[in-house]
Amino acid sequence: MNPRATTAPVRSVPARLLLGWREWLALPQLGVACIRAKVDTGARSSSLHVQDQELFEREGRPWVRFVLHHGDRERLRNTVEAEVADRRVVTDSGGHRESRIFIRTLLQLPTGQPWPIEVNLTQRRNMLFPMLLGRTALRRHCLVEPARSFLLGKRTDIDSR
Repeated sequence: MNPRATTAPVRSVPARLLLGWREWLALPQLGVACIRAKVDTGARSSSLHVQDQELFEREGRPWVRFVLHHGDRERLRNTVEAEVADRRVVTDSGGHRESRIFIRTLLQLPTGQPWPIEVNLTQRRNMLFPMLLGRTALRRHCLVEPARSFLLGKRTDIDSR
């Protein structure tokens, strides 16, 4: 053994949740107990399907009111108000650029503690999933197994927790 050789300190990595390419999750601050999401490591930001966005001010700060469809076949509907965190241009998978409103909220997976994420609001009506969970929200919390689905449980499993 070389006496001059040094070993780098071992850094512990916190346990990460293993997700499939699609999962059920919750957004408790938005009143959503269960929403179907596509887990997309190719997308930087997370997106949420909303309708009827309306900007307004509360105590001098920008807020947004919107209608959020979720649940089984998106039959549940909430009218939600949230403070606007930012407004940025987002390029979708088709290369189209659009200015979108971003809000901050908590993401809750069935097997872990909630953590804050940013999500942009858009109309995803032609998409199969009302939510797209991007890599920024996954960072330091999750690993993705792209060949598998619903590793955290079926909707009925999640609703009963």
